[in-house]
Amino acid sequence: MTTEPTPTDITVHSASRVFEITFSDGRTFRMPFEFMRVFSPSAEVRGHAPGEETLQVGKRDVTLTRLDPVGHYAIQPVFSDGHASGIYSWTYLYEIGRDMESLWADYLAQLESAGASRDPDDPSNAAFAPPAKSCGTH
Repeated sequence: MTTEPTPTDITVHSASRVFEITFSDGRTFRMPFEFMRVFSPSAEVRGHAPGEETLQVGKRDVTLTRLDPVGHYAIQPVFSDGHASGIYSWTYLYEIGRDMESLWADYLAQLESAGASRDPDDPSNAAFAPPAKSCGTH
């Protein structure tokens, strides 16, 4: 029986905007807040099915404003852009930490292909703004 690694230490480095997590197998991952936000496991980011993903743009300056525990299996970060719906299981954090280099390279390639930017004030990101929410009466 193989046991999946579990966190032994979590540190939020606010000044450098880095989330650090050490697992029981001795591996430590240092993930920028922007990386965590871009790879949120939420339906808002990932969609409900393959092909429904939403490219996250303008997240370079995002910060982590709160980190809430979810049982004994996950955390739920709250980001400065208001995003708070992603539940990051220990398994998911381990996977994105392990694969961070390739995930980040793919993300940067997607941004370039879409003509979008990591910078929040870049006018090229306007095309990726979510539609205004309807009040439901019009």
